[in-house]
Amino acid sequence: MKVILTEDVKSLGKKGEVVEVSDGYARNFILSKKKGVEATAANMNNLKLKKANDERIAKEQFEEAKAFAAELATKEVKLSIRFGEGGKSFGSVTSKEIAAAAEEQLGLSLDKKKIVLKEPLKTAGEHRVAIKLHPEVTAELKVTITEEQ
Repeated sequence: MKVILTEDVKSLGKKGEVVEVSDGYARNFILSKKKGVEATAANMNNLKLKKANDERIAKEQFEEAKAFAAELATKEVKLSIRFGEGGKSFGSVTSKEIAAAAEEQLGLSLDKKKIVLKEPLKTAGEHRVAIKLHPEVTAELKVTITEEQ
């Protein structure tokens, strides 16, 4: 019996795949636990339409991420931290502070989990911070750190 999986099934396939299973396995496990539906002509057509819609949505999200990345490349966030004698900083700038400053200064809502810092920023000057907007799109934001007066 051919079955369209509605969720991932270990050792059988992933969601949206059409698989061939025995009639008993389909009736007793896949269909009864709602892990799949029978591959009728109507269900196959629904699957095809759903995949086309998912591809269209994914393409729109990719285009939006690219446009947002281009916008972020022209922006700058300014932060200040305290420095002691010898230019040693008290603390550092974290992704949470960068996200809050972007919201306050630029009006842009950035998720702190998507801001990629190899290490916390502890030195004054300009830094380029990577922001993961999409699995295929990474933007850079200029962060300027100055000494707090």
